[in-house]
Amino acid sequence: MTPTDRDLAAMRHAFALADAASADGDVPVGAVVIDAAGRVIGEGRNLREVTHDPTAHAEVVALRAAAARVGSWHLADCTLVVTLEPCVMCAGAILQARVPRVVFGSWDAKAGAAGSMYDVLRDRRLPHRVEVVGGVDEQRAAAQLRAFFDPRR
Repeated sequence: MTPTDRDLAAMRHAFALADAASADGDVPVGAVVIDAAGRVIGEGRNLREVTHDPTAHAEVVALRAAAARVGSWHLADCTLVVTLEPCVMCAGAILQARVPRVVFGSWDAKAGAAGSMYDVLRDRRLPHRVEVVGGVDEQRAAAQLRAFFDPRR
């Protein structure tokens, strides 16, 4: 699958959110939820360090914001755009919200659940499957993560 212009614009927004997460000492991951018209209706960044909440991943924060904005947990006409491949927890939240499409930057060989380590989002045993567009601006996403982790190793 090929990313759309809307996806690319949303990814740029997500990179800015990831930078903010990094500035707060958290892993630089940013996410936005866009509606069918391409408008951002929810955004999030990793907030685990700030909130001391293990579930405060960028995707979950963005999904919560989008659901609050539209007044429904059902985000069936939306796309989630995130700088890093979602983990198993976030993939579960994406499925529960009925998000039909996920676009992400860097693959996560250690914890990814959208095609690398696991493929939860497209698992045929589940009642809802998601279109996945991975590797969008992957070099930038990977560089952002390396810049955060290399000094810590």
